[in-house]
Formats: sequence, C-alpha cells, structure tokens
Amino acid sequence: MHISGAKWGVLAVAAMLAACGGSNDSPYPTLNGDKPLVIGHRGASGYLPEHTLESYRRAVELGADFIEPDLVATKDGVLIARHEPNITGTTDVSTRAEFAGRKTKKMVDGVEEEGWFASDFTLAEIKTLRAIQPMAERDQSYNGKYQIPTLQEVLDLAKSEGAKAGRTVGVYPETKHPTYHVNLGLKLEDRLLDVLAQYGYTSKTSPVIVQSFEVSNLKYLRTKTQIRLVQLVDANDVNADGSMDLTAPYDKPYDFAVAGDKRTFASLLTPAGLKEVKTYADGIGPWKPYLIPSKQVDANKDGKPDDLNGDGKIDDRDRVMMPPTDVVKNAHAEGLMVHPYTFRSEARRLASDFKGDPKAEYKLFYNLGVDGLFSDFPDTAKAARDN
Repeated sequence: MHISGAKWGVLAVAAMLAACGGSNDSPYPTLNGDKPLVIGHRGASGYLPEHTLESYRRAVELGADFIEPDLVATKDGVLIARHEPNITGTTDVSTRAEFAGRKTKKMVDGVEEEGWFASDFTLAEIKTLRAIQPMAERDQSYNGKYQIPTLQEVLDLAKSEGAKAGRTVGVYPETKHPTYHVNLGLKLEDRLLDVLAQYGYTSKTSPVIVQSFEVSNLKYLRTKTQIRLVQLVDANDVNADGSMDLTAPYDKPYDFAVAGDKRTFASLLTPAGLKEVKTYADGIGPWKPYLIPSKQVDANKDGKPDDLNGDGKIDDRDRVMMPPTDVVKNAHAEGLMVHPYTFRSEARRLASDFKGDPKAEYKLFYNLGVDGLFSDFPDTAKAARDN
C-alpha cells in the first residue's frame, strides 16, 4: 500500500475537499461515472436499533440507495439480520428468564465468546426477542420495541419501501462468519442464494450486492451466481503513524487463518491482491483508513499523542488526515468498485481536519472516487453527496 511521503496538511485536505472530477451525471470520479451509493449500514443505525425493519425503513426514508443486513443463521436454518452470531449485545435476551439456560461459550473465528448465540434458538424463539441499541452513546429509548427480522422480511421491505419512494432500493447482505456457520452445519451461502432466487435476484443487474470478510465463500458464490460480490477488508486498529494494525483475529480472513495462508487483509489491497479479487468479486469494501489514513501528532516529542482539542482525552479528534493511498486508483484500474466503511457522525469519531462536521469527511472520500460507502447516518451521507 503506497502512501506519498509528502506532507499533506490541512490546506491540501481543504483543496481536495473542494475538488471535483468524474463525468456523466456525477461530479465524483467513480468507476462508472455514477453517483456514489449511500448504503444504510445496518439500516439507519445511528438513529434506531440496528438490523430492525424500523431501522431499514428509516434508512430508505432518509435516502439510502441500499440497506445492509448482516446475516446469521438460527438453529432451524433461517437467515436473520444480526450483526453477530452472539446476540447478547443487540437483543434483550440476557433479561429473558426463559432463556437463562442458553447462555454458553463458543469459539467464533478462533476467539472464545460468552453469551447467547442465534444458532441455539429457533426462529420462533428469536421472534420473541426484541432489539436494543448496542452503542451507549446513542438513543436508548427504542430498546425492547422492535423484532429481529428475517432476510425475507428485509427483502420485502426494500421492495415495498422502494415502491413507496418511487425508486429501486437495493439490499446489501453480509454473510457473517461463514466458516463458523459451516462448522455448525448451518452453511450460509446456499440458504442465501435460495432466498434471493425466490425474488428473481440472480444477475449482476439485480438490486443485491453480497459481501464477506472471508474469501473462499465468495469464490464459492461466484460459481453459483452472477450477483455482484464484494470482498470486505478489515484490520484491528490504526497505529499512531497511520499504518494499519494487523493483530489477530482481525489480521486476515478467517478462512486464511484456518488454511495457514500467510496473507493478511492488507495483502488483498496490493495490486496483485486486487487482481486476484477481480477473479471472483466485483468490488472491495475496505475499512476507510486503508483509503485515507490518519495519524496522531507528537509535536512536543514527549512520546505521547498530543491532545489537539484540549479536552483531556485522546480519540479520533486528535488525529490528522494523511494523503490518500493508491487503493482506489488501483481497484478502479482492475474494474473493481470501492465501498468503504463505516461513516458515523459523532464528533469523537471525526479527525481534527473535519472540525466536527461529518459532511467534510464524506466529501473527502467522495472526491477520492469511492463508488459508495456504508453510513450509520444515511441522511448526512446523502446531503454531503448531493449538495
């Protein structure tokens, strides 16, 4: 991953924010000249509990082009929308006396987790649970009100809300922890394809994009469908100097770890890695620091990051943006679309350059040429794109 050695600085960031490029109806340099997609990350999860029909509906109302359900399997093999197989943090299951005995420990991608897991519940049981907001800083007033939806319910909602809005609303499902589900005898991929086929979604023009952090399941899917596929790219953290922290288990696709493959997530974003991705996928979904990193500052050389805003704590507000890498340029050269994640509006999640304005971050990435992005706040993503 190439990063220019030139100091970019705030002036250069501002210049890029003001720049425009591209062609056709879009002022942005996307792969095909279209406007970048706004993808409602877990729905409108900045406003309502994630992965609920209410959250997805709100995302459509706020202008999302796609809504994103993460998929896990129930005990009876039904695909439901939950961020993780472990449903402890996103449902009220821990407060349900009737399910107290289901608390257990499982290995998920090599890490032991404790809690309640979707695969230990039938769909009927899942439907008795209610969603909660997992992020403490966000509105908790909707906790306990909304059910956990199935994939079919999400697809039905996209069609009905799209018809109401007079436009096509796409669905962007993620297969969560494919290897984990295979080991449970609950393989996700064929179940997903069977459901999508019921809606006639089998081609590149279908309003569906399927994503995964693993590789082998995407390669399998490519042999079974022409639906667009996206390779997700993760990391553990961003180091003080802006380089990516590739600490296990977030260092590589889990199927690589199982196979003893020494390549990392970062390997997928090299020119050679992108060339291979193109053989089985239509795009990449990288964590956004792979595209434009940020670094901490230590101007006084005391070995500690400077508290740039003087609030007594160190977070993203104390980081400065760096030059963009070549990932978007190289991905586009291979014909791959680029959909980074996750864009959020809370001030503590925005680098110092953006001065607390989330739209400034969106504009920076739009002007870089991303073809879409995942946002918890689709209205802000849309406003930054269209205004």
